[in-house]
Amino acid sequence: MAIDYSERIPNNVNLADDRRLRRALESWQPRFLQWWSEMGPALPTQDVYLRTAVAVGREGWAHFDHVALPDYRWGIFLAERDTDRRIAFGQHKGRPVWQQVPGEYRADLQRLIVIQGDTEPASVEQQRRLGLTAPSLYDLRNLFQVNVEEGRHLWAMVYLLHAYFGRSGRDEAEALLLRNSGSEDSPRILGAFNEETPDWLSFFMFTYFTDRDGKYQLGTLKESAFDPLSRTCEFMLKEEAHHMFVGTTGVDRVVERAAQLMRDHDSDDIAKYGAIPLDVIQKYINFHYSVSLDLFGGETSTNVANYFTAGLKGRWQEERRGDDHLLTEAVAVVPHVERGQVSDLRLPALTALNADLRGEYAADCLTGVNRWNRILTAHGLDPTLYLPHVGFNRKVGTFAGHHVAPDGRVLDEAVWEAGRDRWLPTAEDKTHVLALMRPVYEPGKIAAWVAPPRNGINGQPFAYEYVHL
Repeated sequence: MAIDYSERIPNNVNLADDRRLRRALESWQPRFLQWWSEMGPALPTQDVYLRTAVAVGREGWAHFDHVALPDYRWGIFLAERDTDRRIAFGQHKGRPVWQQVPGEYRADLQRLIVIQGDTEPASVEQQRRLGLTAPSLYDLRNLFQVNVEEGRHLWAMVYLLHAYFGRSGRDEAEALLLRNSGSEDSPRILGAFNEETPDWLSFFMFTYFTDRDGKYQLGTLKESAFDPLSRTCEFMLKEEAHHMFVGTTGVDRVVERAAQLMRDHDSDDIAKYGAIPLDVIQKYINFHYSVSLDLFGGETSTNVANYFTAGLKGRWQEERRGDDHLLTEAVAVVPHVERGQVSDLRLPALTALNADLRGEYAADCLTGVNRWNRILTAHGLDPTLYLPHVGFNRKVGTFAGHHVAPDGRVLDEAVWEAGRDRWLPTAEDKTHVLALMRPVYEPGKIAAWVAPPRNGINGQPFAYEYVHL
């Protein structure tokens, strides 16, 4: 399905045929552009080598070229419709998917879309000033690619709100631009999207861990019986993959540089050589992983059970599951704290769907840690990086209010406080990382704290001038 770029709002949803919807979105567009100018990237640029979607097929869907950021063509793109698609789970299993919102599910679907939509501009706001300290033009370009695609994902959710939810949807679309990350008066809905992203190590961790949460949330919405939401999320997942690539390879390169200096100087104390020590990298892993786990909510949730039963939100890769897709009799094992220890609790699987999704996410996160440890092994170093226990540093769910060490031991508050500085970034750690954040804008050059990438973008060399300042 080709995308029509002759329209004021590029789209593949025949927007030209719906004058009311087109006018409503064209009225929202100037407010989006104003938000972008005020809350988008702070570094002035002439143009950036960006990827723009030109179709939604499996092959040849993207075009690369230098584009001025304010001129980027944000639009509305849905994956191609499967006319034979049927609901894969819940009480409506086997029936045709919905092209309109059933009245009884209107409020719940709108809430799901609003929460997803709120995360998209939030990350742009969090990353607003990172361009001022980019370690290379390659990294600067990747930052801006992530930013414009988060902006497009906001458009994706706003289209659904305008097209299918009437006045209340239009009001929610307006509110998406009124909340701001970290604002005391109007913060973003989810806690992780009010955290600071003050440095590039945090950015790489965010795009690895928090954008990976986005992958799994979009994956559950892709299963939805509401077909426009499913098709929207299917295409968003294509774009989201690049964001996780930035995180995965970004941490790769930080670990690679640390390993090189540890080997060259036969020492763990590499901060004095302008690098980020492994123990600091581990603390950032601990923080960003635990904060991202909170995004999955509590282990048990009647709301999520109701979403599943209604067909609004499925499980990750629902149709590959070997069960009845109803879960009325199934049970699940989830961890909890009992008598000062972490133990297993058997619960109805239908109310433990958050824990199920979190388990899929944790297994995926582990692949990155194994990858980073292989880099250490290749340099003759011990593979010391790890994911902390799922109960570590949690503010949401069954572990909230408990003090769980990275190895899973339940501690009293005094022991936890005594160990905090070994497990989470300290003010001194953050100051050291920030001190390394000096911009490098010369093509082919890179900051000393991070290794260069193995490959450039779209076949271009690392030394290519990805951004014109």
